[in-house]
Amino acid sequence: MKSSEIREKFLKFFESKGHTIVRSSPLVPGNDPTMLLTNSGMVQFKDVFLGLDTRPYKRATTVQRCVRAGGKHNDLENVGYTARHHTFFEMLGNFSFGDYFKRDAIHFAWELLTKVYQLPAEKLTITVYFEDDEAYDIWANEIKVPAERIIRIGDNKGARYASDNFWQMADTGPCGPCTEIFYDHGAEIWGGPPGSPEEDGDRFIEIWNLVFMQFNRDEAGVLTPLPKPSIDTGMGLERLAAVLQGVHSNYEIDLFQNLIKAAARETGAIDLENNSLKVIADHIRAASFMIVDGIIPSSEGHGYVLRRIIRRALRHGYKLGQTRPFFYKLVDDLDIEMGKAYPELVDAKERVKQVLKAEEERFGETLENGMKILEAQLAKSDKVLDGATAFTLYDTYGFPLDLTADICRERGVTLDEEGFNAAMEQQKQTARAAGKFKMAANVEYSGEKTTFVGYEVLEQNSRVVALYAQGSAVQELKAGEAGIVVLDTTPFYAESGGQVGDQGLLKASTGVFQVEDTLKIQAEVFGHHGVLQSGVLKVGDAVDAQVDKVKRARTIRNHSATHLMHKALREVLGGHVQQKGSLVDPDKTRFDFSHNAPLTAEEIARVEQIVNAEILENHPTQAHHMSFDDAVKHGAMALFGEKYGDTVRVLDIGSSKELCGGVHVSRTGDIGLFKIVSEGGVAAGIRRVEAVTGEGALAWVQATNRKLQDAAAALKTGADELPARIAQVQDQVKTLEKEVSSLKSKLASGQGDELAGKAIDVNGIKVLAATMDGADVASLRETMDKLKDKLKTAAIVLASVSEGKVSLIAGVTADSTGKVKAGDLVNFVAKQVGGKGGGRPDMAQAGGTDPAALPQALAGVAGWVGERA
Repeated sequence: MKSSEIREKFLKFFESKGHTIVRSSPLVPGNDPTMLLTNSGMVQFKDVFLGLDTRPYKRATTVQRCVRAGGKHNDLENVGYTARHHTFFEMLGNFSFGDYFKRDAIHFAWELLTKVYQLPAEKLTITVYFEDDEAYDIWANEIKVPAERIIRIGDNKGARYASDNFWQMADTGPCGPCTEIFYDHGAEIWGGPPGSPEEDGDRFIEIWNLVFMQFNRDEAGVLTPLPKPSIDTGMGLERLAAVLQGVHSNYEIDLFQNLIKAAARETGAIDLENNSLKVIADHIRAASFMIVDGIIPSSEGHGYVLRRIIRRALRHGYKLGQTRPFFYKLVDDLDIEMGKAYPELVDAKERVKQVLKAEEERFGETLENGMKILEAQLAKSDKVLDGATAFTLYDTYGFPLDLTADICRERGVTLDEEGFNAAMEQQKQTARAAGKFKMAANVEYSGEKTTFVGYEVLEQNSRVVALYAQGSAVQELKAGEAGIVVLDTTPFYAESGGQVGDQGLLKASTGVFQVEDTLKIQAEVFGHHGVLQSGVLKVGDAVDAQVDKVKRARTIRNHSATHLMHKALREVLGGHVQQKGSLVDPDKTRFDFSHNAPLTAEEIARVEQIVNAEILENHPTQAHHMSFDDAVKHGAMALFGEKYGDTVRVLDIGSSKELCGGVHVSRTGDIGLFKIVSEGGVAAGIRRVEAVTGEGALAWVQATNRKLQDAAAALKTGADELPARIAQVQDQVKTLEKEVSSLKSKLASGQGDELAGKAIDVNGIKVLAATMDGADVASLRETMDKLKDKLKTAAIVLASVSEGKVSLIAGVTADSTGKVKAGDLVNFVAKQVGGKGGGRPDMAQAGGTDPAALPQALAGVAGWVGERA
């Protein structure tokens, strides 16, 4: 059974059991700082299990794309060396949110495996948590699995509930026992059943884990039954495919075999069992789908994980003898294997190839240079590679630590990871000292959610429900105290989606609170940060909440323009453009997006034309609430890294349609004027533009016009004639520069004639050491050539001083270089004036920083030459 059939049968089976098929979520978890990448099927339902989110369905099924290549769940080092480890894998899952529980979950699993996939029942072994009699009884008495194939697993990880068969989301929170299903590959494979001393062998392979979330664990470790027990299951597609296709290693399944053959084709490898081909086949999946989901190679976060994966693949290609770009060519083969299941791969294929190729070209030279350094160090190492070298490879040559560790492991060399970590920590401390970070107060709040009315009004009568000072809850604030105010209802927008929080005033009968920023304490709890200007403010006080209307108006103009600009950038540059970050405040909009080249003046002008045309059309802004799927059908764009529930807010601003919870103008005409004021790169494949709108754009235009008028006045011409006048001045400057050069040449010639008479004879060599006032390096060189011609057999040092810096040039005629080298001569002088230099035996150059020492240094030249001549 092909991998594609396995996916389809799984989803169709659970759909027939009343489950809603939910698309795979992106590899970047939306608004979840607890994890870097999606590593299991339950990640997109995490808030549902925690009770923070609800869905219109109680049963769901997915085939979730997952990556485990960083943090706690990191399989990267094992990829290519074991039969079942991957950086990227597909997790088949079915979920119940307070609907069915153990009985149905177990019956569904057994029916699918034995009836649909037709696995022999006698090949399946079951594990349960040793106290879970309910699950044991279902397996034994209802499914009729023989007792000898149902194994109770206790607390085998050193603590209560620390077991292979007890699952928990974190140290506290939802948890519960699980039951796992193992496939027996047969007695000819070494290994024992789970729970036995030989359980780490390859005979019994876990294929499915059914988690029964039935408890909540508190900080004291006490378990309390959940009011709505739930089901979370996970089965690796690759492992199941290996079983159904009668092979032992995941790398032998149809999907991987085709990718391995493609990797061999592009690297020239002949042995299809080579582990490097397995690494490349695995990594092309992870790298491609990370790029599909908007990740770009970089030096931190998601981008760094991607870069590690790409560079590890390239290193294995290098190991196979392929030093030219090859990895990107495998994207077409991946599309053949997985494009039908994941149409987003088909849509993004060309962009994926472009990003991979650019990264390959960037890394090619550093890989070769870094490998030379590593090879040299390994050759003289006594079976240990020091951490400092590993860090230099990482910091200077872009070698991820796991890549270096990979090479060391192959050579039987131990890597000093402690030394590496020490060097890394030292660098981090330096970086921390150099930067400033804005920290939101970490406050605990357990009251009602804030009702936000800021879409409709900018002033609201509200009530204070909580106050905080220095991070702790208080009952009142006094004049001069900084704090956080939580209201029951607020018109203040809290910072989100790149838009800064509102500012303004909270006016009570007893005092006035200046709101300097608005941030979310929790998902729907708004904290008003600021200082009490006068009086006293207490919990329970009534306040008149007033948003700063001017700053709000300027901010929303910039925010709405950002939507229009995003669409225009995609129209001008291509559909690969995706938002990578933004900051919208009253002064500007700053927008980061994926693109591999600087914008030309023509492209910037075109973007401005498109946006300003939309503004002139004066379209009304419309907000719609609809399901995520309907929003996508509506044409709305979802932004990278943002988390969306099943019901979303869609903003139609002109022809732009985006998912956004921010506040915006009523009509596009309210934006006034749009102008891009800067463009540049911020990281590999990431560009940044800054733009202004409304009165900010007018002020920019006026300031620019003043500069233009000032420049025209300085050049005594009109603004319209300024380009031609500048060209004329440039021509004049070039003419003058030629005249100055000619005069310097004549001066050098004259000084050369005068200096030649000062040369002294030292053992048959004319020696001259002199200073030329006001001469630049070119003049020194020209004078040197004339002196060598005039003196015939000579060793010469010429110097000049400018702005506290010493310039030196030494020359030795060809008939004297056997005795005196110009490089040695110039360094003799340079060391005395705080510098160094070098060059050919007949001509060398140097610099210095101590002009006061120059006379004595030059006075010693004759003696130095005499010792060698």
